[in-house]
Amino acid sequence: MVDSYDEELQRRVAVSGETPDFYAAERVKFLAARLQALGITSRTVLDFGCGMGATVPHLARALAAESVVGVDESHESVKRAAQDHGSIGRFLPLDELPATPTFDVIYCNGVFHHIQPPRRPDALAYVRARLRPGGIFAVWENNPWNPVMTITMNRSFIDRNAVKVPPPEARRLVHSAGFEVLRTDFLFYFPRALAPLRALEPALRKFPLGAQYQVLSRKPV
Repeated sequence: MVDSYDEELQRRVAVSGETPDFYAAERVKFLAARLQALGITSRTVLDFGCGMGATVPHLARALAAESVVGVDESHESVKRAAQDHGSIGRFLPLDELPATPTFDVIYCNGVFHHIQPPRRPDALAYVRARLRPGGIFAVWENNPWNPVMTITMNRSFIDRNAVKVPPPEARRLVHSAGFEVLRTDFLFYFPRALAPLRALEPALRKFPLGAQYQVLSRKPV
């Protein structure tokens, strides 16, 4: 299942002319810039829903983290992540991470559309319990307002049970879980074939048609 998921993700992203690793690096680079602007030090970082751990090296490097932990409900994925990236981060099943507020930053990409709506508050409570007061929660989601993303998800077997999360719903969920919503940004407007146009993307951050978006929030002190 792990290998087939990876292959399908590669196939799904290929329509853009890029790789999953390209987008992982760009997401984390963008997050790092936002943290720097806020003056947030990210010594301890959690990747919530880490899958096979491919983002953890980017989190460790770009955020200059002393410790990165990845958690996932898939034991098979966690095992694979530890094999591939165990020298960089620590990987645990969801239920093995203590509910103590020790993390400065919690990163989450493309997880909530896989969580059925009634279970989303519990997932957010899990995050909140492990984030220190004043810590940052960065939620990335696929944007259902982007037509290419929507078509791609509808055709992908890994998203066959997905319940898409529009940006206002993501903000509402985060706010209702007790987080202070700081900003929402939209990224990834142009495929590789139109790479020269990517210079325009900073001016489009608030235009809600990027393929993905980030809701950045903070746990109150």
